[in-house]
Amino acid sequence: MNLPFGEKPLSERAQHLLKVLVHRYIRDGQPVGSRALTREAGVDLSAASIRNVMADLEEAGYIQSPHTSAGRIPTDRGYRFFVDTLLKVRTVNGLDADRLRIRLDDGDDAETLIDSASNILSGLTHLAGLVTLPKRDFGAIRHLEFLPLSDRRILAILVLNDHEVQNRVIETDRDYSPSELQQVSNYLAAEFAGKSISEVRRGLLESMQVDQQHMNSLMTAAIHVAHELFDDRGGESDDFVLKGETNLMTFAELSSVEKLKELFEAFGRKRDILHLLDRSLSAEGVQIFIGEESGYRAFDGVSLVTSTYHADDQVLGVLGVIGPTRMEYDRIIPIVDVTARLLGHALKPGQ
Repeated sequence: MNLPFGEKPLSERAQHLLKVLVHRYIRDGQPVGSRALTREAGVDLSAASIRNVMADLEEAGYIQSPHTSAGRIPTDRGYRFFVDTLLKVRTVNGLDADRLRIRLDDGDDAETLIDSASNILSGLTHLAGLVTLPKRDFGAIRHLEFLPLSDRRILAILVLNDHEVQNRVIETDRDYSPSELQQVSNYLAAEFAGKSISEVRRGLLESMQVDQQHMNSLMTAAIHVAHELFDDRGGESDDFVLKGETNLMTFAELSSVEKLKELFEAFGRKRDILHLLDRSLSAEGVQIFIGEESGYRAFDGVSLVTSTYHADDQVLGVLGVIGPTRMEYDRIIPIVDVTARLLGHALKPGQ
């Protein structure tokens, strides 16, 4: 952990006492006094010496005294030091690993797998589990069909990787007849079948740069419809599945009406969580946002533990859990990590 310029590193004694205090507070959820810390620390120090160390930790911003309590609790900075420096991560036990493998059966479609992963994260951690939907450019297009709906809307049916079916509704600037849509489907199939959606996007951009005078009406219609279908703006790629958010109501520090209202409003808006998940996409391994580090008031007192999930070295999305800052990081981190690995494997084409 990087310390501000001029600040002294914590002594081994201070680090040990901070570690014991954090573990005790995570376990009990109650401020930890010097007497309790003396009993639990297993060191040959007087209560007065421990009080002095706690005073130093408080002055340095690692712990604080809530209200008028004589005990101390970790601050966000204390949790960060604990996670980065003092934490020893457990391994996922055999029972949990078996449950993960069984529930993330690679025979299921992507939508079912995402829903299962979110439920698994919530069930194993007793927190809120979330998984972003796979990025749209994952998978090769095997079949494409369009059906006209009312109000200039079209139902697009895509088959990816021979087995995954996606239905999307797109809006256009004019009505299309069934025969036109069949011609559009035939044209796009001839041009883009077997290619990934990212390759389709690149091809569309190149086609759109062609002189309009050299494009016939079918090509123009096909490019317009396909551009609406495969455009990156908003939609499915910007969404996630969230399960178990009511689990957060069982933690005293999150159970006030005002705090719950803030959290559930953030879940409803989604944009704050999506911004945090976007930051996770660009990083490798497990990422942890603790309290105020998120930059959003609604997440004060809350931590988010995330990991990207991959298939064939391609990042498909992010999954993780949301819970109080006093969550069991040593248990939560490996669950998130293993779930990400298994989900990526289950979503791998051809599995």
